[in-house]
Amino acid sequence: MEPDTRTEIQQRIKTLAQRYAPEFVTVRRHLHQNPELSFKEHRTCAYIKEQLLALGITDIVSVAGTGLLASIPAGQNGKSVLLRSDIDALPIEEQNQLPYRSKNKGVMHACGHDAHIASLLLCAKILWEIKDGLRGGIKLLFQPGEEVMPGGASLVMREKAYRDLGSLPHIGQHVRPDLPMGKIGFRSGTFMASMDELYVRVIGKGGHAAMPEDAIDSVLIASHIIIAAQQLVSRMAPPKTPSVLSFGKVMAAGTVNILPDQVVLEGTFRTLDGTWRKTALQKLEKLMTSIAEGMGGECELTVRHGYPHVVNDPGLTQALRNSAESYLGIDNVLDMDPWMAAEDFAYYSQQNPACFYMLGVGNEEKGINSGLHTPTFDLDENALEIGGGLMAWLATENL
Repeated sequence: MEPDTRTEIQQRIKTLAQRYAPEFVTVRRHLHQNPELSFKEHRTCAYIKEQLLALGITDIVSVAGTGLLASIPAGQNGKSVLLRSDIDALPIEEQNQLPYRSKNKGVMHACGHDAHIASLLLCAKILWEIKDGLRGGIKLLFQPGEEVMPGGASLVMREKAYRDLGSLPHIGQHVRPDLPMGKIGFRSGTFMASMDELYVRVIGKGGHAAMPEDAIDSVLIASHIIIAAQQLVSRMAPPKTPSVLSFGKVMAAGTVNILPDQVVLEGTFRTLDGTWRKTALQKLEKLMTSIAEGMGGECELTVRHGYPHVVNDPGLTQALRNSAESYLGIDNVLDMDPWMAAEDFAYYSQQNPACFYMLGVGNEEKGINSGLHTPTFDLDENALEIGGGLMAWLATENL
């Protein structure tokens, strides 16, 4: 873009974002009240389609069952860019006492996907109004099933409509309550962790708790395995490679005077290096098996491989960061540390130039500071104006 044209387009986007943001606060609240779990987002999908059609966007195809891929045509010849939002909610009972709290018992938008949808719809409205000046096409992806494996991204990528796009830049954003509203965070290169689920069965021999010599204590074996497994991070992982190993579920069906036959453990392993990921899981299985055998029992480890790690393309990320600084001011664009959360946007980033950045939604003065995936999570809705406007600006800058 020519400098004057660039300035004019940026100002127009800001004006439109400010004008239309209140509409999409209403959209966000509707979505928050009506959350749906992964791959069950039927009403959510229908609502998004209704919103797109109301804007005038008719090039819409279904993907991954409950997702949508829509297109805004190019006003002029140029490359295309894909903008992505996830759309699913979590199995959490909301504790917020808000007018727009979830109406669906045990289901809540506790990860901000309602805000992601509303931001992308606001972005779509802005881009539709300026479409005649766009030097390239815009693809809008509303993706289901981010919260559960195999991840909706992996299913979207199998769709013909997606494969026909070829390789093109992918841009996504995620709310962060630990960032103040008005701030944006970027990180170039490896950003978010891979994720594997661990299912462990420790097998012993049940018996009377008063006569442990006649039993093989599966609880004791499992305890040693949990403690020793932390060596994977503290003594086996390369010191410069972040890794996390956590067990969140332990099930031993004994009682105060009964040693159970077996103990079941469930956990997760996360890292930022693909080679170490493979090696670590091999080492973990050997460690667990040898401990159990050494104590007279057995151990079976089943690994359910999850998402790879998110890689932000350095060239694209730097370009978007420069554009964000132009839009928000340099003081509002921050460097992010690696984040050990997992995200199926990683699948796109492994095969396309991609950037996944963070949108600040926290506000201590308003008491909005609960973490993601908690029953009290909420966000400062003023961030929607930034979320939609900035994404529209980044898209136009990348065409």
